[in-house]
This record gives sequence, C-alpha cells and structure tokens, in this order.
Amino acid sequence: MISAIDWAARHLLGFLDPERAHAVTIKALTHFPPPLPRAGVDDARLRVGAFGLSFPNPLGMAAGFDKNADVPHRLLRLGFGFVEIGTVTPRAQPGNPRPRLFRLHGDDGVINRLGFNSAGAASVRTRLAVRDASGGIVGVNIGANRDAVDRVGEYAQLIETLAPVAGYFAVNVSSPNTPGLRELQHAHALDDLLARVIDARDRAAARSGRRPLLLKIAPDLNLPELDDVVTIARRRCIDGMIVANTTIRRPANLHDIVQAREAGGLSGRPLFALATRILAETYARVDGAFPLIGVGGIDSGETALAKLRAGASLIQLYSALVFRGFGLVANIKSAMLAALASSSATSLAAFVGADAAALTRQPWPD
Repeated sequence: MISAIDWAARHLLGFLDPERAHAVTIKALTHFPPPLPRAGVDDARLRVGAFGLSFPNPLGMAAGFDKNADVPHRLLRLGFGFVEIGTVTPRAQPGNPRPRLFRLHGDDGVINRLGFNSAGAASVRTRLAVRDASGGIVGVNIGANRDAVDRVGEYAQLIETLAPVAGYFAVNVSSPNTPGLRELQHAHALDDLLARVIDARDRAAARSGRRPLLLKIAPDLNLPELDDVVTIARRRCIDGMIVANTTIRRPANLHDIVQAREAGGLSGRPLFALATRILAETYARVDGAFPLIGVGGIDSGETALAKLRAGASLIQLYSALVFRGFGLVANIKSAMLAALASSSATSLAAFVGADAAALTRQPWPD
C-alpha cells in the first residue's frame, strides 16, 4: 500500500496543483488506509523518552500535513513515531487566498503562505475524540486566528479546549504567514504568552491530565533573540522546543528562481542548513533543561541523523514527502538502525548533540 501511495504521489499527483494534490493524498489515506503494522514493528533501540512521553521511534509527521486531524491514525500506521496535527485556530478560517502553495522542483523545496487555514478547534476536538483506538502520540499545533483581538488569550483558550484529546501542545508563534505573529517571539510578549498558556495547561490538567507544552520557533531569529527565547523558555519551565519553522529567507543558490520569488515560508532541502544551525545553537543554550525536536530539510537517513547530532532528541518532516514519498519513513528508520549497529550504541541518545558544539563554530549558512 505504501509503495502504491508513493507511486501515485510521484507520478500522478505531481501534475496537480500542489494544494489539490495534498487534498487528494488526505482522501486516499482516508479511504484506502495502510495496513495495520505488526506488533512491535519498531526496533526497541529506536524508542525515545521525551517530555514524559514514550515514542516508539523518533520520526514524526510535522504540523501542516494533517491540519484538521483527518488522518493521524493513518499516518501512525505508515510508521511515524508520532504525528503533530494543525495548526489549529480557535475559530474556523479559510487562510490566505490561493494560490498559496508552490513546489520548487529544482531545489526539493516548498513555499507556502497558507495562513493557518483551519476547520477550528471544535471540529478538530471532535475528530480527535472519535479517532480509532490504535493509540499513538498525536500532538496539537496551535495558533491564533488572523483577526484575534487577544492572541495570547486564544492560545490559552485552545489549550483548555483541546487538552482532553492532545498528546502534547506545540505553541506556534513562528509562522511567517499570519501578520504580526512572529512578534510573539519578542521577549516581553513571549514571557506573557508562556505564563498564560502554562496557567491554562495547569488548569486543564485537573480534568485531563498534564500535557507537555512545546514552543515552536522560527529559524530566522538572530542569536541575541534566540538568547532571549531560550532564557524565557527555561525560566517558565516549558517541556521542550521545536526548531524550526519555515524561513522567509531565500538562499542564493536556489535553482527555481521563478517560484522562489513567491512570498511565504520556505521549507524542504533549502532550509536544512539554517534550521540545523539554529538547532545546534538552541541545544547549546538549553544545556539539557529540556529536549528538542529538530525539523527542517530532513530528506534522508543522513540528514535525519545530522539533526540528532545537532541536538534533536526527536525529528519531524513533511516537505520531503512531496519528492520522496512515504517510503522515506522506513528508509530513515533503517539508516538509524544501521548507524546504531556501526557505532555499537544501544540507543539514539548516544548521538544527540554530538556535533552541536562544532556546528556553532562554523560560518553562518547562506
């Protein structure tokens, strides 16, 4: 089934408008689910403990693919160790006008300016509440509505609404496609945001149990800004960070220069160097206070391992599936097992942060 989906994605969906192709993929997963995985399918050496949760393997589906919790259980069947749905907003909103999603074929990159198109929290809560009993960790990426009067209040509201159905929360203040959203990464605004969402999480814990709270940051922060973000995150005792979202930068070596002119966040292979450098810088500043999820440009076993060595305990991907298909999931896990065997390490924890210090001494990526 996975090979059939891959074939369709590469040879048929590539002819469709990217957003239409994405919708077809969601429908295919809905109506033609992958077979149930074998019991104990993941090697025990791939297991990762983080944020108080146990992940069967470290590879997650990043937010953006399953915005409205249509197919999280299907994605877990494909071999992901966890799935992050969203971004979810309190009220349904259509997002930005189309076209708003662009493939950079010459670069294995994607530009999006979707703008938090969301079915809204009530709809997502219903879907997560009735998903099948296959288990697995499904995190919820949350963001404010475009027309929010009190953005911070909306994040708190989302946590209280979705706590009963969330495996963890990812507080998204780093999308470049909602005007002014990234300003919530500034020190004073971020401190207020984290204080209020932690308070909302703790209130909800009495009814639903404690949910880990993660902060997703942009790769475009400069180092003084990153200092502030990590200092506040550590002081507020959040459970982890996701590094990083899409970038508004355009590397000079892009080949698909026509598509590269489109506004929006760039993801995929062109993001790898910048996102991995910011990951290493974050790891150095966090100093073991909490784990990190590395995302941005993972498209192979080699790049997945590089994220671990830069400081990630867990990793996520999405854009590479457009160009590599779902078979990439198994390929990455096989590469991880091969790396463990060749190093005689007993778990992936042996790799985490091994290259971080060296990366922070290298020239800044273009």
